[in-house]
Amino acid sequence: MSRIGRKEIIIPAGVDFKVEDGNVVTVKGPKGTLTETMHPRMTITVVGNAVHVTRPTDEKEDKSLHGLTRTLINNMVEGVSKGYERKLEIVGTGYRAAMNGKTLVLNLGYSHDIKVEPEENMSFEVPNATSIVVKGIEKQRVGQMAADIRAKRPPEPYHGKGVKYEGEVIRRKAGKTGK
Repeated sequence: MSRIGRKEIIIPAGVDFKVEDGNVVTVKGPKGTLTETMHPRMTITVVGNAVHVTRPTDEKEDKSLHGLTRTLINNMVEGVSKGYERKLEIVGTGYRAAMNGKTLVLNLGYSHDIKVEPEENMSFEVPNATSIVVKGIEKQRVGQMAADIRAKRPPEPYHGKGVKYEGEVIRRKAGKTGK
């Protein structure tokens, strides 16, 4: 049996969890509401304040769907209760970030400023000019938005300039040497 799939998901106080026909899971919490349709072969049951996911057979597809379904539900519960955040750092002379209303404005050495609009249930924070925090309730969308911002100016290996994740280690190259 899947080690991840057989773990139960504890529903925290203040979170409303519903499973409707067709394995439509709705999770409502203090940060928002998420709805997702899970695979029809998986059985999702709620016992008290715990959610259990079971699979019908031990076929390879069912085994992989078992852990996936449990993880997706856990991410939904955690997202509406705590939320997710991804931190980015900006390295480089003159590179900076600022907020203009809800819009993130990036100055990354191009001839123009780059404006990034937040998606639904998402927000940006700029604690200082060289750091960005992407916040939201959907783990996948928060990570994708952070990756899109990083892709505007990925860190380069010679000077390390660009946008990188907090704690990311950039492998540095030596560069050219003189005579």
